[in-house]
Amino acid sequence: MLLPSLLRASAGTGFIFMMSLMGSALVFFMTKEVNPRLRALIMGFAAGIMSAAAVWSLLLPAIEQVEQAGRLPGWFPAGTGLLMGGLFLGLADTFIERRSRDSAAIQTDSLLFTAITLHNIPEGMAVGLAFAMAGDGEAITAAAALAFGIGIQNFPEGAAISLPLRQLGFSRRRSFAMGALSGSVEPVFGIMAVTAAGWVRPVMPWLLSFAAGAMLYVSANELIPDSRGRLGSMSYISGFMLMMMLDVALG
Repeated sequence: MLLPSLLRASAGTGFIFMMSLMGSALVFFMTKEVNPRLRALIMGFAAGIMSAAAVWSLLLPAIEQVEQAGRLPGWFPAGTGLLMGGLFLGLADTFIERRSRDSAAIQTDSLLFTAITLHNIPEGMAVGLAFAMAGDGEAITAAAALAFGIGIQNFPEGAAISLPLRQLGFSRRRSFAMGALSGSVEPVFGIMAVTAAGWVRPVMPWLLSFAAGAMLYVSANELIPDSRGRLGSMSYISGFMLMMMLDVALG
């Protein structure tokens, strides 16, 4: 029985990984020059995407899962995990800053990669478990809908890593590679979740909210400061609106 579950989980998580790759590949269509207005647009858009994803993709599902279990108030794991995720990225930020004093770009590079990767881990687990537990009919349809929704969201998230890194001066190949690596954890952890489903499901709300805290830290500390001004602010709102609409429409 485990093999069919693993095959279904591999197919579902493989799809969402491919969507991350496609989003990251947008970096190959960018020009080399770093235009300040374009930088503000990209940084603001990425911050908006990450902020909305932290709320609708991570915090709200975490609260819903806890309330369905009925063991704890929904706000407790969400709030605790959110704080722990922010503290973790804050400590990582301090460590990376000490190791890369001469390059702010390396620091931002590392934090962006860490935050999106942490966000992708519980998403990969959720898709893997949904396909593993699905048999036929409505269950497999619901799992496919979940994978489709997360996959569509992964497209702008992949771009949210590769495009800012390109604007920070990294090569197209490295920017794409970082976006691809951040998405590669989805099939890996999705399959791992299938093999250890018994202990993964109870801690999913904590993982989701932890990832949300990490994403919000990077948005506030690294991306929003680089998107100051009317243009960057409108870009932030546009990115937030896009991710919110995708999350709500695709569930």
